[in-house]
Amino acid sequence: MHMYTDTLFGGNGIVGAQVPVGAGIAFGHKYKGDGKVCIALYGDGAANQGQVFEAYNLAALFKVPCLFTCENNHYGMGTSDVRAAANPLYYTRGDAVPGIKMDGMNILAVREFTKAVTDWMRAGNGPVVAEVETYRYYGHSMSDPGTSYRTRDEVQEVRKTKDPITMVRSMMVEGELATEAELKELDGECRKIVDDATKFARESPELDTHEMFNTIYTDMDGSRIRGSDSMTYGIHSP
Repeated sequence: MHMYTDTLFGGNGIVGAQVPVGAGIAFGHKYKGDGKVCIALYGDGAANQGQVFEAYNLAALFKVPCLFTCENNHYGMGTSDVRAAANPLYYTRGDAVPGIKMDGMNILAVREFTKAVTDWMRAGNGPVVAEVETYRYYGHSMSDPGTSYRTRDEVQEVRKTKDPITMVRSMMVEGELATEAELKELDGECRKIVDDATKFARESPELDTHEMFNTIYTDMDGSRIRGSDSMTYGIHSP
């Protein structure tokens, strides 16, 4: 949510509010004729927000290159999609916007789907609604154990049969792109990187409060940055 670059426009504190922003960005691409598209991501929990349907309508009217992508993990923040939506077939909810559903746990399917749809939109055909079926193993947040609305057996079954990392690992071995030994070694290297980073974070001292004002903006060294109230200021440094 808090990452932002010239091509990644972050998330939003309001559920689903990034969807009309995505439609606006796509309109900008069409207006400038730069050949770019916008992918607006949202979950099944946000799919029932009214602004999502407003964005569909305007995107269809102006035929903007926006890929509205519903990442359906089936539980939103903790409610099953079939209990939260009268129509849980999210790819069908675009009305005049064509929709398609795909397996979001298959990395190759995601790649080929994205390439085909973005090419179609760049050809001037307007927006698309995509439902990308996926799953989350853990709760929605630290306060959500993730087991009050589903069983542990269900989670383990998905891990066993649909896990995307296990799936691509099998593809690589079967396609002779890597051996089990090579992948095991790579797995060990990745775990060490994570363990070292975790150890560093836990053993590092707490930062001083003035660090909150640093590395917020570019080209702002020495500037005063407002704190939590009008009486608190800090000096920005790189």
